[in-house]
Amino acid sequence: QVQLVESGGGLVQPGGSLRLSCAASGTIGSIYTMGWHRQAPGKQRELVADITSSAFTNYAEPVKGRFTISRDNAKNTVYLRMNSLNPEDTAVYYCRFWTASGVYWGQGTQVTVSS
Repeated sequence: QVQLVESGGGLVQPGGSLRLSCAASGTIGSIYTMGWHRQAPGKQRELVADITSSAFTNYAEPVKGRFTISRDNAKNTVYLRMNSLNPEDTAVYYCRFWTASGVYWGQGTQVTVSS
């Protein structure tokens, strides 16, 4: 059974930084795209960033230049480095893996940006 486990969320002041991690356990097979989504209260879940197996990256406009996505294929892990955080980044962040055996989601990790 495949599980995605996220870590690294928390409370941070405006202007601060956080690094999220998401690691897959179980027999997951080939992973194509890894990504991060977020859902703020009262809003729909939205794509934040994703990265292909060839390391091509894609970012949502609000996070360009502030967030960096990366992956470690040997560890089946994806990271999201978030800099210059602002209150609008407050949300539950979910990782998503698109694999040969299907799409998997993490359970979510809360990121709160507040002074």
